[in-house]
Amino acid sequence: MCKLGLLVLVTLAGLWAQSPKYGVGRAASPEEIGQWDISVAPDGAGLPEGSGTAAQGREVYANRCSKCHGAKGEGGDSVALAGGQGTLNSPKPLRTVGSYWPHATTVWDYINRAMPFKNPGVLSRDQVYAVTAFVLFLNGIVAENAVMDAHSLPKVQMPNRGGFVADPRPDVGKRATRH
Repeated sequence: MCKLGLLVLVTLAGLWAQSPKYGVGRAASPEEIGQWDISVAPDGAGLPEGSGTAAQGREVYANRCSKCHGAKGEGGDSVALAGGQGTLNSPKPLRTVGSYWPHATTVWDYINRAMPFKNPGVLSRDQVYAVTAFVLFLNGIVAENAVMDAHSLPKVQMPNRGGFVADPRPDVGKRATRH
């Protein structure tokens, strides 16, 4: 048997082993699916209930984020989150939340889905709002006591909001209509 055929068999065996027929694994509960079944648009559509301030996010950030991103978002074991304003047109641009990201809602979505790196999904919705507020505060975008929630976060004016070019293809961004 060729290597490709063996790889296909091993892959299929792994898929079969995951099925209920073999008693391995289990179906996700509706609550587990609901925890991950979130789509957040740049305009804030899809943001869940909850709220937080930078002052509240300071401790969560210190305990969950600073080891990788630095105490002030300057970077460490991972990328910098703060700084970089005015560097995008330079030979060494620093792409951070404050210099590059066009929408605050996508910051919330990324933190919610992917952070902390080694254990994503452990932060409550309020903690995600608070950490998002703290990262925005580190970049001088919001005040320390500004409440971030589903209503205020989409209104945050990111420094690079106008720095992206719309995709001119006619099929991008249009929703399919049902007949």
